[in-house]
Amino acid sequence: MWWSRLKALIIKELLAVMRDPKSRLILIGPPIVQLLVFSYAATLEVRNVDIALLNHDSGHWAQELVQQIEGSPTFRSISPVQDLAEMRDAIDRQRVTAAVVVGPDFSRNIEAGRPADLQIILDGRRSNASQIVAGYLNQIVATLSTETPAGTRAAARSVAVVPRNWFNPNLIFQWFMVPNLIASIALLIGLIVTALSIARERELGTFDQLMVSPLRTEEILIGKFIPPMMIGLFHMTVYILAAIFIFGVPLRGSLLLLYGSSLFYLASVAGLGLFISALSATQQQAILGAFLFLVPAMLLSGFATPIENMPDWLQPLTVINPLRYFLVIVKGVFLKDIPAAEVVNQTWPLLVIASVTLSAASWLFRRRLE
Repeated sequence: MWWSRLKALIIKELLAVMRDPKSRLILIGPPIVQLLVFSYAATLEVRNVDIALLNHDSGHWAQELVQQIEGSPTFRSISPVQDLAEMRDAIDRQRVTAAVVVGPDFSRNIEAGRPADLQIILDGRRSNASQIVAGYLNQIVATLSTETPAGTRAAARSVAVVPRNWFNPNLIFQWFMVPNLIASIALLIGLIVTALSIARERELGTFDQLMVSPLRTEEILIGKFIPPMMIGLFHMTVYILAAIFIFGVPLRGSLLLLYGSSLFYLASVAGLGLFISALSATQQQAILGAFLFLVPAMLLSGFATPIENMPDWLQPLTVINPLRYFLVIVKGVFLKDIPAAEVVNQTWPLLVIASVTLSAASWLFRRRLE
């Protein structure tokens, strides 16, 4: 009998989500948009950079430097300026990200074997982009220095360094971003759908009908968090297929480990959503509560910046974030073929989070019934 009651509630929840136009829009619109936007546009790479050039040297090496900068795919255009005032105006108005100043003795010093100075001025308002652009320019200058007479003589005595990028040899950004989207989209969809479930019942006036039904409190909670898990698994499957067959991300690990750990991940997400829904009286409050958790969860997950780079007082807050653990699993399964022991090590915190949040949601649910 309990299975029949639970099955009826699960079907009712799925129909409530699928029949509501707003819910369908949430389920279909954001995943597609985020797949297109984040996979192609939201990159940590810096490209199509405009720079200014103040060149006081007409010698060979100054021209060679300009040609190498122009030939780099990173830079879109080089704008010649006549003096420092014009260069300062270009940076102040953000027409360029960086400016290169070549002194009048640049080529003469290189030919004479003396140190040749080169000034790079960066827009500090774009701190991340400026650091990356500075790295690109330093790499070009280092390449140029090996072609100079002094660099050619020193090359025979120098040690050659050959970098090798493990797990992503060509540094394809989609290999990093798309696995992250599998976890983040499941968090977004699962959290919102679950947070709206109980709040929707109260707002539509069907909460009292649910209370007088033969369903027990535990059965109601189970019936509320199973449909979001099913929807989350569906979205994850779509993104996994897109990662493999559209973006060409290699799947080096076990798909069984990925799906097994995803059940605990989605359970923890559903527990957080039910906790938010139990606290909310309306769907608007539930959506606001979901986004109140979602934004810090994304920032504190290691999605864009490593957790180790965060302040020491902030790092302990990340232990309650399920996205932190599942990002390690999904990227490890796709790119590194991590062992089952490491998957288990990242999965048991998800079980703890799910147990605590579901217990808290059940307690709040019972209090509302009293």
